[in-house]
Amino acid sequence: MTSPTLNPQLLLSKGMLAVIVAQFFSAFGDNALLFATLALLKKDLWPDWSQPVLQMVFVATYIILAPFVGQIADGFAKGRVMMAANGVKLLGALVICSGLEPFLGYSLVGIGAAAYSPAKYGILGELTGGETLVKANGLMESSTIAAILLGSLAGGFFADWNLTSALLVCVTAYALAVAANLLIPELSAARRGLCWHPRSISASFYAACRTLWHDAPARFSLTGTSLFWGAGVTLRFLLVLWVPLALGISDNKTPTMLNALVAVGIVIGAAAAAKLVTLKTVGCCMPAGILIGVMVAIFALQTDVFNASLLLVIVGALGGFFVVPLNALLQMRGKETVGAGNAIAVQNLGENTAMLVMLGLYSLAVSLGASPVVTGVGFGVVFALAILLVWGWNWVQARRA
Repeated sequence: MTSPTLNPQLLLSKGMLAVIVAQFFSAFGDNALLFATLALLKKDLWPDWSQPVLQMVFVATYIILAPFVGQIADGFAKGRVMMAANGVKLLGALVICSGLEPFLGYSLVGIGAAAYSPAKYGILGELTGGETLVKANGLMESSTIAAILLGSLAGGFFADWNLTSALLVCVTAYALAVAANLLIPELSAARRGLCWHPRSISASFYAACRTLWHDAPARFSLTGTSLFWGAGVTLRFLLVLWVPLALGISDNKTPTMLNALVAVGIVIGAAAAAKLVTLKTVGCCMPAGILIGVMVAIFALQTDVFNASLLLVIVGALGGFFVVPLNALLQMRGKETVGAGNAIAVQNLGENTAMLVMLGLYSLAVSLGASPVVTGVGFGVVFALAILLVWGWNWVQARRA
C-alpha cells in the first residue's frame, strides 16, 4: 500500500484535523474517567492512599508495555493503531461503568493509553515536517489540554450530580474517539518487515533506549519531559487532598476546576512555544521549567481561591512553554535514529517511570500523615532544583562538545 500524497508543510490537513479530533475525545475520556473513578473510590470509602495507587496501576501498564508499543506504532498504520487503542480504553470504561473492579478497568484504560501514545505523536512526523512539526505539537498539546480542561470539569461535575452519568460520559467520549480515528488516512507502516518475537522486540527497544539516551539532544528532551509529567500527575493528586485542607472545600468540583486552570495555562504556554521557539532555540524553555517549581511552592502556601487559581494558570503556562519544544526535539531525533514510534515509547518509559516514583513517594507521604501543604512546598523546591541541574548538565555537555 502506498501512502496518500501529503504536504509536510501543511498544518491543517484533513488527516491532521482527524488526529486532533480523535486526540481531543480520547484525552477528554481519560480525564473525565480519572475524576469519576476517584469519586467512585471516595463513595466506596477506599483509603486516601488508594487514589495515587489507582494512577500507579495505570502508569505501570506503560512501563510493562514500553518495549512493545513503539514497534507496534511503527509496524502498522498509526491511525489504525490509535483506533484499536481507543477501543481498549472504551472496554476499560465499560468495565468500570458496569460496577466491576475499578482497578481492573483502569488498568485496561492504561493498556490502551500505552499503545495510543507512540502512535498519536509518531503520526505527527508523518503528516507534517520541518518547523511545521513544532506547530503540530503545539496544536496537539492545545487539543490535549482543552480536553483535560473540559474532561476534568465534566468528570467532577457529573460525579457530584450522578456517578453513573459521569461514567457514561466517559464511555461516549471513547466511542467518539474511535469514530474519529476512522477519518485518519491509512498511511504506510513506518518500518515494515519487523520481527515480532518478544525477545527480539525487547532487544530492539532497549537498543533504542541506549541510542536515545546516548544522544545528547534526545537525552536532554527525555530528562525534561520525564520530570515534567512526573510532577504534573503528582500535582493533580496533591490538589485532591490540598483543597479540603487549604481552602476548606470538600466537593469533587473544586479540585477538577483547579486542574482545569492548569490546563488553560498549558494551552497558553503551548501556543506561545509554537510561535516563539524553534528546534534551534529549545534551550530557552528551561527557565520556564525552573519557575514551575517555584510557583508550585508558592501555590501550596495559599489559602485564597483566587490567588491559588491565578498561580495554577501561571504554572500551566510555564509547563506548556517548557514541554512542547522538548517533545518536538525528541520526535525529530527519534525520526532520524530509531523511528518516531520507538522514540515516543522510550519517552513514555522515562515519563512513566518518573510518574511511578513520584506517585510512590507521594503515596508514602500521605500514608505517613504528611501535610499536603508541606508536601507541596517540598515538591516545588525539589522540582526547581532538578530542572536547574538538568539545564546545567546540558550546558556543560554542550561546552565539551
